[in-house]
Amino acid sequence: MVASDLGRAGRISTLLSRSRYEVIPLEGIEAQVLEHVPRDVTVTVTASPTRGLEPTLALTGSLARQGYSVVPHLSARLVADATEAAEIVERLRQDGVRDVFVVAGDAEEPRGSFHGAIDLLGALDELGRPFPEVGITGYPESHPFIDDETTVAAMAEKALHATYIVSQVCFDPSITARWIGDVWGRGIRLPIYVGVPGVVSRTKLLRVSSRIGIGDSLRFLRKNGSFASRFLRGGFSPDPLLDGLGPVLDGNEVAGFHVFTFNDVEDTERWRRARLHRPVSAVSGSTTAS
Repeated sequence: MVASDLGRAGRISTLLSRSRYEVIPLEGIEAQVLEHVPRDVTVTVTASPTRGLEPTLALTGSLARQGYSVVPHLSARLVADATEAAEIVERLRQDGVRDVFVVAGDAEEPRGSFHGAIDLLGALDELGRPFPEVGITGYPESHPFIDDETTVAAMAEKALHATYIVSQVCFDPSITARWIGDVWGRGIRLPIYVGVPGVVSRTKLLRVSSRIGIGDSLRFLRKNGSFASRFLRGGFSPDPLLDGLGPVLDGNEVAGFHVFTFNDVEDTERWRRARLHRPVSAVSGSTTAS
C-alpha cells in the first residue's frame, strides 16, 4: 500500500468517528439506539409526510435527554407557518438541540405557507438563527422530481442559511466525488457529510433506493460486475463507497459520513466498530467501486 492509501485509510477512520446515524421514528427504534449506539455518535431523526413532525420531535427530545446529540429533520411542508416554526424552535431548544436538518419534505401538499426548505430556512433566520448548526440536502445525482439546474440554484440559495450539506445516497463513489468538487468549485464552501447506506439487507436497500430516486446508482450496480455481484449476494456493506471516494477525502470538503441505517443500527454499528479497529494495512485489500 502506498503512503497516500495509508493516509486515506486513516482519514476514513477519522471521518467514521464523526459519523451520523439516520433513524426513522418507528416503534422500537429508541430502544435499539440506546442499546447499540454510543453517545458520541450523532443521531438524526427523519420526518414522515404521513405521520407529521410529532414523532420526530418526540424521539429527538427523548434521545437528547439521554445524552445524545440529536438532529431532527425539519420538513418545511409539514410546518404550517412562522408561528408553528417558532413553537418548534422553542421546544427543540428546551431539549438542548443545537443542530437541525432542514428539508422540503415529501408531502405532496404543504400544510401551510412553507413550500420548500428555503421558506423554513428564512423563518429560522427571522427567529435569530437559533441553532448553531443547520444542514441542507445535496444531490450527487438528479433529484427524482426536480431538474438539475433548479437543484443547483436552490443549493446556492439555501447555502446562505446553512452550515453544512448532507449528500443523498449515490452508489457510484466517483459521481459523489465529482459532485463534491463541483459544489466547492461553485463557491459553496460548506462541509459535506457524504450519505451512505448502513449495513442493510439487499431487499430493503433496493426497495428504499427505488422510492427515494437513486435509480442511476442502481443501474451502476447492475453494470459494475465485481461490486454488483457482492451486493446482489446478500447484505450491503458501505466499504466500497467509502474507499471509492479517493482523493476527495484528502481535503477539507468532507466532514464525515451520514449513514442511512434504515433502523438496522445494530449491524451498522458493528460494521463501523470493525472498520475503526481494522489495521490500516488491511484496507489495501478493499475493493473500490469506481
